[in-house]
Amino acid sequence: MSFNNFYAGKTVVITGHTGFKGAWLSEWLVSLGAHVVGFAQKPHTDPALFDQLGLASRVDHRIGNVCDRADLARLLKKVQPDVCFHLAAQPLVRYAYKNPVGTYAVNVMGTVNFLDALSGLGKRCSAVLITTDKCYDNKEWHYGYREEDPLGGHDPYSSSKAAAEIAIQSFRKAFFSIQEGASVGIASVRAGNVLGGGDWAEDRLMTECIRYLSSRKSIPVRNPDSTRPWQHVLEPLSGYLLLAQRIGELLELEVDREDLDALCSSFNFGPLLCSNKPVRDCVDLVLKYWKGEWHHVHDPEAPHEAGRLHLSVDKANKLLGWHPIWDFERTICETVTWYQKMEKSSTYGSARELTAAQIQAYTEDARQFGLAWAQK
Repeated sequence: MSFNNFYAGKTVVITGHTGFKGAWLSEWLVSLGAHVVGFAQKPHTDPALFDQLGLASRVDHRIGNVCDRADLARLLKKVQPDVCFHLAAQPLVRYAYKNPVGTYAVNVMGTVNFLDALSGLGKRCSAVLITTDKCYDNKEWHYGYREEDPLGGHDPYSSSKAAAEIAIQSFRKAFFSIQEGASVGIASVRAGNVLGGGDWAEDRLMTECIRYLSSRKSIPVRNPDSTRPWQHVLEPLSGYLLLAQRIGELLELEVDREDLDALCSSFNFGPLLCSNKPVRDCVDLVLKYWKGEWHHVHDPEAPHEAGRLHLSVDKANKLLGWHPIWDFERTICETVTWYQKMEKSSTYGSARELTAAQIQAYTEDARQFGLAWAQK
């Protein structure tokens, strides 16, 4: 058991548990002995990792919409969670151009509704709200963005996440002041471009790669020279779990309010610097493990997408002792291997077995790396 057995027996609410990251997080928390309560809409893809893992029968699965403030408040009041992870969102950049109003509704007001529900909880609880690396005012700089750098966003998705971050900061100061004795600790987290088995969403690079390779077709690539901070899904999730644990432990002790105040802030959980690679490098490495080919598709009328984006993880390393451990090639290898083995599930086992095995492998590697959260 890792994370110092912190999650064993605890009630953990996850909004957006039916999504890709939410399903991985739910699987990990179940393995840690947590009682997981999920609140989300039905999966938006077919197949969906949530269904492949059989999570509907393994967690307290609630269908709901974070835009329904009253329903969300009733859930938290009834469940009385020890920990919350807010992942529910509209997560696609290009889709946000087609539906900006819906994107702002979910990403901004859904977050506000969640914060408002937490303000009426009345018990100790650590809450981690997930936004994105795209919340920064991207100047296409070469250095990694730090948590105190300006927020912004050229496109509706990015700006909706920046607005969510501003709302989180405001609620933290107005209603969750640690210095004034708040019982709920609030933090926001920003990850890079997350990869991993079971992501079936449209308009995602890895998903497109797998779909075209499975059909033995050439992969169309839009922006081969754009640089992204690629990381395996388990990297940021380990950071989310560690941050929530540390906040929860300090809340229980009711001491070290200064240390707790430092944790109730924003954190980047990005990859190693060497994992900031162009899209073409990502696709080329995929083809190392799954033979095929790709071609450049240029659309002069395509909506704007960032060309370069890096994250600094110095704060997470200093305050939490967190550090990414899987490099770029390991990330691609583990991701492609998951999909390949799922195509031969009769030989390699179910999605649940494959996912659990990768969580275990990642934890073992973190233990060898010396990370405290992974120690037995």
